[in-house]
Amino acid sequence: MTNITHDTRTEIDDRAVLVSLVTDAVKRSGINPEHSLQELVQLAETAGVEVLDVITQNREVPDSRWFIGKGKVEELRMAIDGLGATTAIFDQELSGAQVRNLEESLDVKIIDRTQLILDIFAQRAKTREGIIQVELAQLTYLLPRLSGHGKNLSRLGAGIGTRGPGESKLETDRRHIRDRISDLKRQLDEVTRHRTLHRERRKKSGAVQVALVGYTNAGKSTLLNRLTAADVYIENQLFATLDPTSRVLELPNGKEVVLTDTVGFIQNLPHDLVAAFRATLEEANEADLILHVVDASSPMRDDQMAVVQNILQDLGAADKPQIVLYNKIDICQPEQLEMLPNGEGHLKVSAYNDQDLEAVREVIQEQLSGGNVIFRIPADRGDLNSLVYRVGDVLDQSFDESDILYTVQIHKADYEKIGYLLQEYAQN
Repeated sequence: MTNITHDTRTEIDDRAVLVSLVTDAVKRSGINPEHSLQELVQLAETAGVEVLDVITQNREVPDSRWFIGKGKVEELRMAIDGLGATTAIFDQELSGAQVRNLEESLDVKIIDRTQLILDIFAQRAKTREGIIQVELAQLTYLLPRLSGHGKNLSRLGAGIGTRGPGESKLETDRRHIRDRISDLKRQLDEVTRHRTLHRERRKKSGAVQVALVGYTNAGKSTLLNRLTAADVYIENQLFATLDPTSRVLELPNGKEVVLTDTVGFIQNLPHDLVAAFRATLEEANEADLILHVVDASSPMRDDQMAVVQNILQDLGAADKPQIVLYNKIDICQPEQLEMLPNGEGHLKVSAYNDQDLEAVREVIQEQLSGGNVIFRIPADRGDLNSLVYRVGDVLDQSFDESDILYTVQIHKADYEKIGYLLQEYAQN
């Protein structure tokens, strides 16, 4: 097993053995099992878990009772007893019955990949919206699995799988949990309504929106901090920040845009989590331009980029104008740098290099610019004359009889929003 070191929580809650089952379906899906398991190690350490060992098994299909084969269960039990593990973490999603059977056989806490990710989100949630979203996702995930988590929920102490809603809520009956889910959805609808109103106000003000998206730990928050002098929490760990943060970014021509950092994506992001965080993730869907931040140093770079594109597709944002920022080139190996594409729409950067940051500002400005247009505006149309200055940068102004001729470098996003009012005055 490859050791991965992260600055995570100072207190270790659990000592775990990780388990990965490689089935024919996994092989057909195109998921790299080795990379997925490596990522599970990072997830576990991010959650504050000490990883003791990794066990893998190849099977055509999962075992309906234990997920892994009966012999592998015995091998796992011996590893747990020998290492003094308190938890077994599986790289795939388990059913409630499989959790119950594994707990009875192994007498330790059983956690799957989905629950682990939900637990990390529970640690990271700080705002009211984030806390509501995480609790909703956790309860939605656990509701059909209550019969399979009885022993897990009754264990004393803290640790992964017990944060968020809390044991007392999870031990209530299904009706109470459904009532709690309904209440959380109502609260989230209210938060979503406020977020929608805020977006509408930004649109009406003519604010151009640029969204940072990317795989978790790709460096989005670092870029936001460096580009805008923001104070967003950053750390070399997965899902260091959950809540979207917007800051004003000034471009080289002096124009200001709104730059928003979104929650990081990950392979097999739980569906319940995507649903709960949909209002947050849709910041990307509302953007005029998407900056896809990629960890260029990651050996899983191409897989991570595919995950991001798939989630953008699900959100309906895949067709948005997009620039790919290959970040962390300062820690890339020479062969990694050689593999990075060149050309329009791609930029190799380090968030800690001032020249690279200026290049990012310039490429944003260039992408948002729609070229030069000449408008002939009647001098007595003060409303249209002021509108000209809102759709771009006025490069030249001259007078021709009772008209004013403006040469304007268009801002694409602004022109798409209000430029139709000027179309009949544009010169061919």
